[in-house]
Amino acid sequence: MEWRASHILVKDRNLAEKIRREIQSGAPFADMARRYSVCPSKSKGGDLGWFGPGKMVAEFERALQKLSGSGISPVVQTRFGYHLIRRTGQRD
Repeated sequence: MEWRASHILVKDRNLAEKIRREIQSGAPFADMARRYSVCPSKSKGGDLGWFGPGKMVAEFERALQKLSGSGISPVVQTRFGYHLIRRTGQRD
């Protein structure tokens, strides 16, 4: 199993919640990633490419597995900060 995902990483939970609300109101995920994310993936709209089990921290992977379709995760806290995750693909 492999997944493809995009994410937005910020250092503040309140900011992550604000960004999530904006996305739910129609703001494009990729635009928000370019604007707010502190991860180098922001230059690609948050795209992390394809990866398999064990390649991301456990909290990130668990949240990704719970997503259906291309929905946005709730705010996920890891040692890196606060993530918003969007699954963009899955393959066996």
